[in-house]
Amino acid sequence: MTYDPVTANPLHGNPLKTRADVERALGDLFNPVLPYFSEGGARVRLDGAGAHFDRAAADLEGFARPLWGLTPLAAGGGAFDHWELYRRGLANGTDPEHPEYWGTVNSTDQRMVELAAIGFTMRLLPHLVWEPLSEKAKGNLAAYLKHARRHDYADNNWKFFRILVDLGLEECGVEFDRSLTEKYLEELDGFYLGDGWYRDGNVRRIDHYIPFAMHFYGLIYAKLARGDEKRVAAYKERATLFAKDIRHWFDADGGVLAFGRSLTYRFACGGIWGALAFADLEALPWGEIKGQFLRHLRWWADKPIANRDGVLSVGYGYPNLFMSESYNSAGSPYWALKAFLPLALPDDHPFWTAEETPAVVSKKPVPLKHPGMVMMHTPGNVVALSSGQQNWQMRAGTEKYAKFAYASRYGFSVEVDERAYNMGAFDGALAFSDDGRHYRVRETNEVAQIAENTLFSRWKPWSDVEVETWLIPANLWHIRVHRITTPRALHATEGGFAIGRADLNADTTIDEAGRAVARSATDVSAIVDLIGKRAGRAHRAYPNTNLIVSKTIVPQLRGEIPAGTTLLVAAAMALPVGAEAEAALVQVPHAPDMAALEAMFAREGQDVSAILVPERF
Repeated sequence: MTYDPVTANPLHGNPLKTRADVERALGDLFNPVLPYFSEGGARVRLDGAGAHFDRAAADLEGFARPLWGLTPLAAGGGAFDHWELYRRGLANGTDPEHPEYWGTVNSTDQRMVELAAIGFTMRLLPHLVWEPLSEKAKGNLAAYLKHARRHDYADNNWKFFRILVDLGLEECGVEFDRSLTEKYLEELDGFYLGDGWYRDGNVRRIDHYIPFAMHFYGLIYAKLARGDEKRVAAYKERATLFAKDIRHWFDADGGVLAFGRSLTYRFACGGIWGALAFADLEALPWGEIKGQFLRHLRWWADKPIANRDGVLSVGYGYPNLFMSESYNSAGSPYWALKAFLPLALPDDHPFWTAEETPAVVSKKPVPLKHPGMVMMHTPGNVVALSSGQQNWQMRAGTEKYAKFAYASRYGFSVEVDERAYNMGAFDGALAFSDDGRHYRVRETNEVAQIAENTLFSRWKPWSDVEVETWLIPANLWHIRVHRITTPRALHATEGGFAIGRADLNADTTIDEAGRAVARSATDVSAIVDLIGKRAGRAHRAYPNTNLIVSKTIVPQLRGEIPAGTTLLVAAAMALPVGAEAEAALVQVPHAPDMAALEAMFAREGQDVSAILVPERF
């Protein structure tokens, strides 16, 4: 029998229209994990790949992360037959004398991350995971959590993990130092930027951790906290503002902007919609919230995101370690189950009874100054023009944060060989080489600004080479302007959007002076030189570089950059195949008026530059 990686996806074939469908999906996602629980129930080891933390912490991750879905299921009255297994695991994992002990927690320890799910479960389900325990097991579990919460957590969204542990301890009648709770709540407020947006710690990193962490945990707190009305009101007010912006990170088909780190958590990106429902917060009409939630789950149902046995893989649209983080173990993808928070709600909650409505998409570009983006809704896709962010700490951080354009349908690529300039994908990027072998791209900005619907940045690929870049929406296209000042000759490659390609090179391409076009069975991608005649190349990138599909074609423009100052102007677009894509190919925008462009920034430019503060891990 031929193996089909799509049908191995536990969501495959599920219509994901109703609460019952969502409950079934959760069971189908968890059941493949069940055989991998250890005899004592405390460890779940799914494969041999490693993360930067120790094996015991990775095994705890595999044990705890499914609780983000299983706990709401039980809280909402759903059946789950393995709570005794989890009770056994909690007792053994926190018993220093048991061979499956999770190990002692130290400062900024991965165990802190996973204990948050346990605190959440203790808060919602004490009758299932606390009250049946022996007195010895209760003492060990309480001591383990109290020891962990005394240590320093990472200076970012991790601070919520102490808060979640404390909610569980409080519910179970365990005494603890509440001053530590208040300290972290105050410090979390310090990450708030305004207009509903946070940053993830003391760096200007604004990615999916804002919806699936900062707001997700804040809304859980808003629902479950006792006697903190002022902060609960603030969390709800911020989430209401945020919902009106973050909906522009989702396309009309349910895909979400592929941007930043931790994308292997997949449909955790839709957790913001479930968290709004959990907190009874109608930040948008219930039908719109429900539609965003269900469409996002459905978007994942036809992707090969699981291994043969149905266990979720590390990767995004398919198994892919190239895009993974150093903190991704085999259990990491199960943070995706955060999406199932609405299962805690009864059938008659307005979230579940509302009629699903289509996404609200804007025909005009939507500027989002806090993440330094301009959002463009195009057919089946959402594009983010991006400037102002960086992340040097993460593997492939440059590709994840510093490209010019990101998309939901087309994702982005991570480079797999920094010594193969001629083979680079460089989608959404401009790469330079001074030796034909190595290359430099934008990693950070010295200046980043937004004015109306346009972004500007100044960056240096080398200390003696300066690039000024403007990013401009242009209907279905976007325009990139680069003014390059260099003391020596360079070679440059600029990439459009990567689209999936067929086996046997069955796609059609156009490689000509000033233009490159790629057509696959499903998509059209193009990049056009607006003021010059750089060589066009529809480049077949190395496999497994793109996040969404394993094999891609990237239209590129390539050429020499002489010493001195050079102006490059290009337009790029990608669309699903059809009449709209073909019409767009002949409706290429014109180069902008540079004097007017510079005058606009002189008059209206707002700073969105990165705050260069090293993150503490």
